[in-house]
Amino acid sequence: MAYLRIVSQRICTTKKLASNTPLIKFVPTTFKSTHAINVEAAVSPKSDENPPRDPLDQSFTDCRAAFKSKTTWEIIRAYIVYTLCSSNYLVENNMQIMKISQKILGKRLFNWFMKGTFYGHFVAGENQVTIKPTIDRLRSFGVKSILDYSVEEDISTEEAQRRETESCVSEAGDDQSQGTIKRYHSHQEFADRRYKVDSARTYFYLNEAQCERNMEIFLRCLEAVSGTTSGTGITAVKLTALGRPQLLLQLSEVIMRARRYFEELTGHHGSIIGHHVKPEELAEKFGKARLINDVQVQHFLDKLTYDKKGVIHLFPWSGIIDEDAQLSETFRLPDLKTGRMVRLISQLTPKEEEMFRNMIRRIDTLCRCAKELDVRIMVDAEQTYFQPAITRITLEMMRKHNKEKAIMFNTYQCYLKEAFNNVSTDLEQAKRQNFYFGAKLVRGAYLEQERARAEALGYDDPTNPSFEATSEMYQKTLSECLRRIKDGKSKGEGKKIAIMVASHNEDTVRFTLNAMKDYGISPEDKVICFGQLLGMCDYITFPLGQSGYSVYKYIPYGPVDEVLPYLSRRAQENKGILKKIKKEKSLLLQELSRRLARGQLYYTPKVLYPQKDAVREVLALAC
Repeated sequence: MAYLRIVSQRICTTKKLASNTPLIKFVPTTFKSTHAINVEAAVSPKSDENPPRDPLDQSFTDCRAAFKSKTTWEIIRAYIVYTLCSSNYLVENNMQIMKISQKILGKRLFNWFMKGTFYGHFVAGENQVTIKPTIDRLRSFGVKSILDYSVEEDISTEEAQRRETESCVSEAGDDQSQGTIKRYHSHQEFADRRYKVDSARTYFYLNEAQCERNMEIFLRCLEAVSGTTSGTGITAVKLTALGRPQLLLQLSEVIMRARRYFEELTGHHGSIIGHHVKPEELAEKFGKARLINDVQVQHFLDKLTYDKKGVIHLFPWSGIIDEDAQLSETFRLPDLKTGRMVRLISQLTPKEEEMFRNMIRRIDTLCRCAKELDVRIMVDAEQTYFQPAITRITLEMMRKHNKEKAIMFNTYQCYLKEAFNNVSTDLEQAKRQNFYFGAKLVRGAYLEQERARAEALGYDDPTNPSFEATSEMYQKTLSECLRRIKDGKSKGEGKKIAIMVASHNEDTVRFTLNAMKDYGISPEDKVICFGQLLGMCDYITFPLGQSGYSVYKYIPYGPVDEVLPYLSRRAQENKGILKKIKKEKSLLLQELSRRLARGQLYYTPKVLYPQKDAVREVLALAC
């Protein structure tokens, strides 16, 4: 197996884990064909050339288009699930109810009940084999897959706080001396990162062996998505699953302190790359401060990342993934007042330096595996105190691996005030360093938590003040991406930017469809795609796929008793979008009534939308 070869090669050249725990043996998975419907027979060479496409109803009120992929039982089940999600009592107490039911019914009966209700609606199956029929059926109706192994630890708040506190502080101590930024340090009140978060999975660091196991799970997802989607699939990962969060905190602080330093040095606000400052200008400023003759300052200037347009980065960020650099020595800047080189990152122990190298190795292993298997990785967004580091690492992986097409995608949360600036900056870097840029745009998962933390710790609220402001930010950011895609098309580089519009909001989807027309971007360009969760907003997903747009479902999978936290979050999330539930329930009833009137109670979905040959599509696409 391709991924197994990558893992074995990488492990053989890597230091022993910082925890001194041996690596876990990775056993490959074998697949057998378990198609629920005859997809292979439907995808003939002739149908490949001109597959049927439906006209798209942008009001998303066509019940037949929304649910033609579902059996009548699945429609009834969906209606029952949405009805239960409308009950405040059931949603607020869903986890306790599921645990009590599990004890009363026993494992076998409980699993049967869950597969007939919540689990069956929101989860594709227990493993890579049992999810294949769902993936095949989705693909036959124009919908591709993002695999997400959704097993979560069900730990107490006390245990979560303990783990987070221990893993967010260096063994050398939590240095909060002058110049450090309070926001990028752990705080007990918010140590449980699940606080006020319903829609996002949370990983709590235990040890390096657990991170290694998480990497192996993601590798299995990559293999599964390759084996079941014919090269069009994606795997979702989180960086907090692959390393110690303390390192992300410290790296994020480095990035923000470097930005402040640049502002003080040049008077320019915002990102470094956007101001086109020449290295000679920095040298001149250091010369006026009588620092230019210092050997260390000259070494700093020699290490700048720049091109003919100006400085891109103050530090050689490529070193964090290409070299065995010591973080404590990499991030140093010349102090204009004292003339000394100042370290921006707290001193790390040798063990922590090794932990960082391990984290980078894990994400690099995933990237190389995805590249060899010809599938993609989507790195999820997380809290703003982790996000600068997550984005920086992801962009460096893009620079390394996105040479021929978009393998790596980063995620941007548009409820943040800096979303547009961040995306614009990263688009500019991709252009100037010549790599393919992949991005998923979301509204965001941590809004209430971010606001509460900012207020409690006394820093500026990073979020937009209203839903409308977030919608405006989303549209502004997306429009900038579309504008750059259009510019690229005019220069023959139209496929160097790939964007996923991950939204359950009809207005956002309609805006995207209309903007694509305005910018001359067609569905066949495969540079814009859409994404929704399995079991949610099918009335948006399937009409898009059946009309020829590139659209994905997040496909969660895992054993019933281990995905209960995921199901609990889905119930909570659906409670928060009752307006959408009301519309979906209405459409479900309309489709059920339509089938009863036509004598189609035992309706069986038929393959009507065979996908184009995966190899041809992938060679041409980003999405």
